[in-house]
Amino acid sequence: MILGLTGGIASGKSFVADLFVECGASLVSADLLAREVVNQGSPTLAKLVDAFGVDILTAGGSLKREVMAQKVFSDPLARHRLELITHPAIAHLAECRLMELKNSPHDLIVYEAPLLFEAGAESRVDQILVVVIDPALQVERLLTRDEISEAEAKQRIATQWPQADKVQKADFVIDNSGSLEQTRHAVTSLYHYLVETAGSGPSRR
Repeated sequence: MILGLTGGIASGKSFVADLFVECGASLVSADLLAREVVNQGSPTLAKLVDAFGVDILTAGGSLKREVMAQKVFSDPLARHRLELITHPAIAHLAECRLMELKNSPHDLIVYEAPLLFEAGAESRVDQILVVVIDPALQVERLLTRDEISEAEAKQRIATQWPQADKVQKADFVIDNSGSLEQTRHAVTSLYHYLVETAGSGPSRR
């Protein structure tokens, strides 16, 4: 089965994804796919340059990610233009990778996608896990991770669906506000549950 893993920015999705891999799951990361589709010389990167200008490129011709982020996080129209260009490319690559994994034996495939709901990608997965975090801790982690101001952190959080809305559409929820060991225990328990019940149909959280 394919488990969609999503949650808000700086909620700890990648940590949770890594824990699933430790348990034995195979992982497809939408973030890594997003980087791959804008590799230097790619058609998607060329479309971004046409839409946003050559100042989004380094001297070597690769994408300046921070410049791109600054252009879209404060401008909903620019963000929508970015998504129209990148989402189809990411979707195609994701479907190819997931199909490859489904055609070989795997106990569990995890599709980590921060914008699973925003991109309308729920159909790619069988069940959905949402990672949530205390809002104050989310801001604190984002400030530390990205070295941005509190206002910028809150702006980035506001561009995504609220946590409560994601929880309403989830099959499973893990709260990552506690210790690393608490999250590890929750992931390990869920992994074994999913492997043991694979094929028995969805079970709400």
